[in-house]
Amino acid sequence: MSDGIAFARHLPAHGYRRLRWRNGLGWTREIHAAEDGGGGWDWRLSIAEIEADGPYSVFPGVEREQVLLSGGGLALDFGGGDERRLAPPHGRQRFPGDVPVEARLEAGRVEVFNLMWQPRRVAARLWHRPLVGSMLLFVDPGTTWAVHVMAGRAELGGGDAHTLLEAGDTALLASHAGRGRQLVEGAGELLLVRVEPAAR
Repeated sequence: MSDGIAFARHLPAHGYRRLRWRNGLGWTREIHAAEDGGGGWDWRLSIAEIEADGPYSVFPGVEREQVLLSGGGLALDFGGGDERRLAPPHGRQRFPGDVPVEARLEAGRVEVFNLMWQPRRVAARLWHRPLVGSMLLFVDPGTTWAVHVMAGRAELGGGDAHTLLEAGDTALLASHAGRGRQLVEGAGELLLVRVEPAAR
């Protein structure tokens, strides 16, 4: 049973922090980092700006999943003949963060949605979904949903509060007292991320 409206935090695209990669070879726009209480994070969302071939930063103990947002494609070389592509329009790959990876542009600059998480602490899943009309998301206590608008626009409705998400914006959904629900309406394409505590 649903117990109420899930809380929505609007993260507009113009508010993302632009940061250097850990290895200093590129830039990323940080959407959100869920702090772990010790100066690090349990999970993180960002948009990587890749303008030249080169190595990714290494993140020991982290899982990663990437989705191509724009550009002509990206090849990820893991060595030993293991090469994987993020093909247009929205190819995706999941891989361990502690494995060295060389990125190679296939047709110029790309932007990539980047989900990273600590699997010992949280479990994360990512979906690419069209938005045609409406959908309903259910949010359990302790779970967070992120709604990222790839294209078009989406409106989060509930009670007296309505949040309009333009292309590039993100919203975080959480429920603190029972199972919550959030209506998402509009037209476009979404990335949906669900993060919950890791199974013990």
